[in-house]
Amino acid sequence: MTHGRLLGAVIALMLFSSSAVANEFPAVPGEYVVKLKNAAVLASNPSSLNSLGKVSVINAKHGLVLAQRPVIETRSNALQTLNNNPLIEYAEPNFIYHIIGSADQLPNDPELGRLWGLINDGQGTNGDMGDITGKADVDIDADKAWAVETGSKEVIVAVIDTGVDYENPDLAANIFVNEAELNGEPGVDDDGNGCIDDIHGCDFSANDGDPQDGHGHGTHVSGTIGASANNGLGVVGVAWNVRILPVRFLGNSGGGSLADAIKAIDYATTMGAHIMNNSWGGGGYSQALYESIVRARDAGILFVAAAGNNGSNLDQTPTYPASYEVENVMAVAAIEPTGALASFSNYGRVGAHIAAPGANILSYTKNGLESWSGTSMAAPHVSGVAALLLSQDMEQTYDVLKNRMMASARPMATLRNKVQSGLLNAYYALTNQVAPIDLDDPFYWQKMTEEVSTDHPYEDNFTQTWTFTVPGATKVAVYFSKFETERGYDVVTFTDADGKVYGTLSGNQGETFGPTIDGDTVVITFRTDGSVQRYGFDISGIAYK
Repeated sequence: MTHGRLLGAVIALMLFSSSAVANEFPAVPGEYVVKLKNAAVLASNPSSLNSLGKVSVINAKHGLVLAQRPVIETRSNALQTLNNNPLIEYAEPNFIYHIIGSADQLPNDPELGRLWGLINDGQGTNGDMGDITGKADVDIDADKAWAVETGSKEVIVAVIDTGVDYENPDLAANIFVNEAELNGEPGVDDDGNGCIDDIHGCDFSANDGDPQDGHGHGTHVSGTIGASANNGLGVVGVAWNVRILPVRFLGNSGGGSLADAIKAIDYATTMGAHIMNNSWGGGGYSQALYESIVRARDAGILFVAAAGNNGSNLDQTPTYPASYEVENVMAVAAIEPTGALASFSNYGRVGAHIAAPGANILSYTKNGLESWSGTSMAAPHVSGVAALLLSQDMEQTYDVLKNRMMASARPMATLRNKVQSGLLNAYYALTNQVAPIDLDDPFYWQKMTEEVSTDHPYEDNFTQTWTFTVPGATKVAVYFSKFETERGYDVVTFTDADGKVYGTLSGNQGETFGPTIDGDTVVITFRTDGSVQRYGFDISGIAYK
C-alpha cells in the first residue's frame, strides 16, 4: 500500500470518528434540535433563522428550536452547516427514543431470527446452498432502520414476476387493491387499463386479471419486500407498510415471453408503481424492452433488477434487463451470510450497482416458508429499502433513491471491483450517511509480495495446497490478481493453521482478496474435478495486520 492511500484511510477514519456520536444512533431524518446563542432573536428577528430550514419552537425561554431540513441532506453536512452558523450555540440530531424493554422495537414475527439479511448475528443458515455460518453484522441493518422508518401504504412496489399469493395471510394486508375494479362490474374493464377485473394486479401469461402465483418465486420476492410486521406470523419484510402490486408474466414453469414482459412493465407504469422489482432475466438485447424501461423512467419509476446467476462479469458479458443502460435501472448482485460475493452472482465494477443478501433467504413459496438463493432474492432487499426511503418523502425521484442507496452502501473487501458501491444498508440510506471504511478490509493493511500461480489452464482431478505465514500477524488474506475456475466444481478452500475453514472461492472472481484468516497463517487448497478447465489463479501478495 502506498503512503498516500494509508494517509487517505486515516483521514477518512478521523472524519468519520468526529461525528461518530451523532451518527451512531437513530434520529428523525432531516430534523435537528438547535440551541440559539441568543433566545431573544426568536421574538426580535425570527426571519434571521430562515437559513436553518423550517423552524419550530421547542422552548422559547432557553432558545431551543427544531430545524427541519431536506431528508436527502446528509446528517454530517447538516450538522456542520448548523454548527458553523454564528447564531447557533449547538445543533444535534433529533434522536429517537423508545421504552426500555421493547427489544429495540423489533417485530414479533417468529422467524425474524432466521432472516440474516435483515439482522445477522452470525447465526447459521440452511437452504438450497446448504449450511452456512454467517458473519455478524453482514446485513442491511434493518433493526436500526426500523427505528427511523417502517414504510407507508402510499408506496407501490410492482413485483413483476410469477405472480404473488395475495391470499397469503402474511402478505394480504400489503397487497395492492384496485378500487375501481373491486367496486366495478365483473367482466368489465372498469378503469380502462386493458386488464379486466384486475383487483390485485394483472396476469399477462394467462391474459386475465388474476395474478395468483402458480410457481412461488414472486411470492418469495414479495415476502422479502413487504411481509407484514407484528402479526405473529412467519417472516417480516424490509418495509412493514407498502402496497405490493402483483404483475404476472412468468408462468408456472417460471418462463415468459418478451411481449408479455413489455406488457407487464407498461401495466405497472400505468398503475402508478413507484418501484419495480424485476427478479428475472434472459434473452439478448431487446430494443422494445429497453423502450418500455425508458417509459418507466420517464414516469419516475425505479427499476430494480437482479444481476443474474451465471457468475459472470457484466462488464464483459451483459445480461438483461439488468444491463440496460437506462438511468432508473439498478442492478443487484448477491452476497452470502459470510459477506462473500455469492459464487453464482453476476457482478461488475460498472455493470452491478450494489450488492444485497441473496443466499439462503427465507420467505414464502407455494409450499410455505423456504430458503432460496439467487440475485432474485437480493433484488427485493433493495426494493424494500427504496420503499422505506420513499416513505420518508414521496416527492423523491428514482435517481435520488438510487443515489442514496449507492452513496450509503457499506464498502467491503469482498465487493471491491465487483459492484459500483458496496453492500446495501437501510440505516445509512435512511439517515443519509456515508458508511465508514472497514478497517478489517485487507486493502488497508500492510502487504508483502508473494508470487504463486496454478498452471494455465490447470489440470483435471488436481489437488494442491499452499501455506503462507507472516510471523507476528494477527490477520492475513491472500490477494489474487486473477481468479477463474469452473464455478461450483473447481474450488479453493481457505483455512487457518489449525484447519478451521474460513470460506471458499470458485468461479470467475477477477481481482479479489480471499477470506480474512485470524492468526499469522493461511492455508489454501485447490481441488478440481475431471471436466472443464479454466485459467486458474495468480497470487501476487499477502495482506496482513
